[in-house]
Amino acid sequence: MGGLITVGAFEGGAAGEALAEARGRIAAAAARAGGAGTLVEALRIRLSSVAGGVLAQANAEVDGRRIRVQRAAAEPGASLDRVAESLLGRIRAVTGSWVPRPWPAPATPAPPVAAEGADRIVRRKEPALVWCTPEAAARTMDAMDYDIHLFTDPATETDAVVYRVGPTGYRLARTRPDGPSGRRTAPITLSPHGAPPLTERQAVRRLVGAELPFLFFAHPAGGRGRVLYRRFDGRLGLISGRS
Repeated sequence: MGGLITVGAFEGGAAGEALAEARGRIAAAAARAGGAGTLVEALRIRLSSVAGGVLAQANAEVDGRRIRVQRAAAEPGASLDRVAESLLGRIRAVTGSWVPRPWPAPATPAPPVAAEGADRIVRRKEPALVWCTPEAAARTMDAMDYDIHLFTDPATETDAVVYRVGPTGYRLARTRPDGPSGRRTAPITLSPHGAPPLTERQAVRRLVGAELPFLFFAHPAGGRGRVLYRRFDGRLGLISGRS
């Protein structure tokens, strides 16, 4: 394993012990998973307080490919156990041929609804969206431990998402539904519906009212795709492509 291991701040008691434990456990998991010829570097670990427990998150680069895992539990030790086990499997997955994740997915606790700020966007991300196939987007979604991933679909030259849902576990939705279906090398179904044009306020009302984990919608003026999602702390985040 190469590169520097860094550990983020932990809010709460016994921070020094928790961070030292995080460094040891995650480094050991990365070393076991890496094996000969696999470079695991830029490993970053973060522990943060969430409603009812602690969220452990690990980010790394494996042979130049970014990965992320995050798991929550009532205690720091339990969350570290879960994220270390998940990191080991994620490293092995991205260094081999892509295998679709099973569906239905293993049950995980739903993010809590925050008593304060539950209907307010507290974090905004504006990445430069990657032009790629839905299959490539699905692989990135798996590597980064997302349930939904926003990208630009070359088939329509418009924004689209892949997300986790039945019956196959992967679904493609576009801002416009009239594009070609295309051939699929992965079990990705195609939504017949385009992204609804909504203002941010309308999107928040729809997500909160229907208790959705995320919502794909389009900017009512520009038509760019956006993703509103619920964070682990129960509050809301918004992803929109950089103009």
